[in-house]
Amino acid sequence: MSVDPYSALITAVEPGEAKPGPLSGKRLLVKDLIDTAGIRTTYGSRIYGDHVPERTAPAVTKLLDAGAVLVGKLNLPEFAWAVMGQNPFYGTVHNPVAPGKTTGGSSSGNAAGLAADLCDIALGTDTGCSIRLPSACCETVGLKPRWGSIGMEGVFPLCPTLDTLGPMATTVEDVALVWSVLKDEPVPEPRLEGLTVGLLRQPPMVGDGRETEPSELAEGWAVDLERLGARVVEARVPEPSASTWPVFNHEALESHRATFPSRAAEYSDVCRTKLESAQKTTPAEVEAAYRAVEEWRRFEPDVDLYVAPCYTQELPAEDADELEVRLRFSEFLRWVNLIGWAGLAIGNLQLIAPHDETALAAGLAWVRG
Repeated sequence: MSVDPYSALITAVEPGEAKPGPLSGKRLLVKDLIDTAGIRTTYGSRIYGDHVPERTAPAVTKLLDAGAVLVGKLNLPEFAWAVMGQNPFYGTVHNPVAPGKTTGGSSSGNAAGLAADLCDIALGTDTGCSIRLPSACCETVGLKPRWGSIGMEGVFPLCPTLDTLGPMATTVEDVALVWSVLKDEPVPEPRLEGLTVGLLRQPPMVGDGRETEPSELAEGWAVDLERLGARVVEARVPEPSASTWPVFNHEALESHRATFPSRAAEYSDVCRTKLESAQKTTPAEVEAAYRAVEEWRRFEPDVDLYVAPCYTQELPAEDADELEVRLRFSEFLRWVNLIGWAGLAIGNLQLIAPHDETALAAGLAWVRG
């Protein structure tokens, strides 16, 4: 392991011998939200600072059995609940490609570690933006799979209705290869020709009445998509019938019931503030939110996939106030978790589809030109 000047690592691991397989010899870094037997796994928190799991998450085991070599556990915001790379206990993750700017969160160490060549592949999680936003900020690649398509066993939950586990790398090919191992499925064949791609200029609201910001960034990719055989059309995504935030609030409180509020003083100010706010959610709001998410997930689009940016603003400074920037910074990403679809980030380009295979096939075609 080379020196890590970016605070991407929480724990370095002495690499073992690689097994033969499709990932043989590839250096693997794992987000420290994901359990690894005998290796400290902090969940980015002070509360679990000395936690050493007895079992390894099945997803990690699959990658190791396919030949990947674990070289460390990656830094993240406390309990993976932030859109920035800040952690008051283990340090702020620094962006190798945009010094002084945020890496995005919460798989911040993953993207920084990839961009800094500390690893070849990484395993991250995404509940509202957490694989795709860091991939965009650090100019790497990451897939948020369709909800439920990859098991979450051995991962500390934030919001199980939205939580996903997915691959990150510096190329679409490696992301597709890791996905193939995790799913026991063949790598999709590259394809854009004949597909209808929806140009998403404005993300849907998430039901809370907060207007989202339109952007023309996706227009810049339309010509190349058409050159590769896709038909590009204007598209919108319908909005949910009620605010969906109560689902997040309710499930986050449940995830932290063992330690909050009983150990509230051991949380950071940011995480504690969010949990205190979540306590104000009413049962009626939670019921309406679940109903809205269930209805939204039945939506069938009239396009094969969508193209959109991951973020549209100037990258915030790495020490910006997370509570102030988080909603605008993640609004092109968060709705994808709520509707349950797959999202592939290739730098700031986001390909969104109801199924992993469609997004990956389009991404492979895109990078092969």
